[in-house]
Amino acid sequence: MNKFTGLVRRCVEDYEMIQDGEVIAVGVSGGKDSLALLCALNNLKRYYPKKFELHAITVDMGYDEMHFSGVERLCDELKVPYTIKRTQMKQIIFDERHEKNPCALCAKMRRGAIHDAMGELGIKKIALGHHFDDAVETFMLSLFYEGRISCFQPVTYMSRTGITQIRPMLYAGEGTVERIAKRYDLPVVFNPCPMDKKSRREEVKQLIKTLSVKYPDLKSKVFGAMQRLPLEGWQPKEYARRPLP
Repeated sequence: MNKFTGLVRRCVEDYEMIQDGEVIAVGVSGGKDSLALLCALNNLKRYYPKKFELHAITVDMGYDEMHFSGVERLCDELKVPYTIKRTQMKQIIFDERHEKNPCALCAKMRRGAIHDAMGELGIKKIALGHHFDDAVETFMLSLFYEGRISCFQPVTYMSRTGITQIRPMLYAGEGTVERIAKRYDLPVVFNPCPMDKKSRREEVKQLIKTLSVKYPDLKSKVFGAMQRLPLEGWQPKEYARRPLP
C-alpha cells in the first residue's frame, strides 16, 4: 500500500491536485479502481504536508443486484464519512428509454447525481479513480472514433458547477490496482450493467493488449507522448519522470 500510495502522491504533486485544508469527495462506484483510490488517499492524508479530509460518495443506479454494505464497512474502518446517492438511472436508461448506446447518457447522469450530492455536502473537489490504462485507452478512443487528439485532464475545473475533478491514480496501471484490490481483499461490488465488457472502450483495451505483445512499452510511450505534446493540462509541474504502471 505504501508503494501504491507513493505513485498517487507523485501524481498529486506533479499536477498540484490537493490544497491545504480541503475536503475531497472520492467517487466510489464499488469497483476496484475507486476502492483502491479511497484507500490510497486515506493512507496519504496521514502524512501528507497539506492537510485534507475525505468523504466517499456512491451513486446507486438502482440495480437490485448491487449492494454497498461492504463499502460501508470499509469506510467505517477507514473512518471516512460515506454518502449513498439513490437514483433510478437503471430504470430510466434501460427500462424506459431502451437506450441502444447508453454509456454517454449514463456517464452524464452519474456525473450530475454525484455533483448534486457534493452540492448537498458543500464539497467542491472530487477524486476519480481513472488510472494509467484508462488514460491511454481514452486517448486512443478519441483518435480512432472521433479523429481527435484528446483525453480527460488530470485536473479539470468545471466553471458551471464550480467543481474541480482530480485523477490521482494516473501513474498507477490497472495491473497494480488489481493486485492492491486482491492483496487487501477490497469489497468490490458486482457490476450488473448489460454493457459491461461490451463497449468501444473494451474493444480498444483488447487491441492495446494484442499490440503490447509485440510492443511491450506501447502504453508507456503513448502516455509519455500525452505529457510531452502536451495535451492541455497534461504537462506535469516537473516533467521527466516516467510513470510506473
